[in-house]
Amino acid sequence: MMPVDYIVASLQPLAFDAPPPCTAEQFAAIAGDVVLPREWTDLESQLRNAIAEERARANAARGRGEADASKWRHPATGCSLHWTNRVRAACAEKDPLKRDAAIDRVFWDAAGELTPPANPLSRGALQTYAIRLGIAIRRAGRSTEAGNAVVDRLLTI
Repeated sequence: MMPVDYIVASLQPLAFDAPPPCTAEQFAAIAGDVVLPREWTDLESQLRNAIAEERARANAARGRGEADASKWRHPATGCSLHWTNRVRAACAEKDPLKRDAAIDRVFWDAAGELTPPANPLSRGALQTYAIRLGIAIRRAGRSTEAGNAVVDRLLTI
């Protein structure tokens, strides 16, 4: 297998609002299995816990449940007020499409925490790329046509 710095340097750039430059299979062929560190698992759990809290709070405000989101919480070490506030701001968006994009942007930005500024060609950069590629692939799969196909399928049942 090639050195990590060579792999990272050879990857095509990713942009949040652009189509992914490769598929997950193509990325795996280049990079192999990218194991995400415990640090990401904890940060992702913090983000998901903050989303669960905001959804529970919104449902309670609408009279559709209680504001306790403890049953959806995942164990995580640490707590980042910065990321919690970013999730709150994203969840405050009224337009569902903009809200989903804002939440995706929070995860995209949080993935950047894995890349050390002093070593932009490190294993952390490869892990950041893997996470961001997954987000880009998922976002590319969302379209008006795909949404209409789901609605059509549900209405014909």
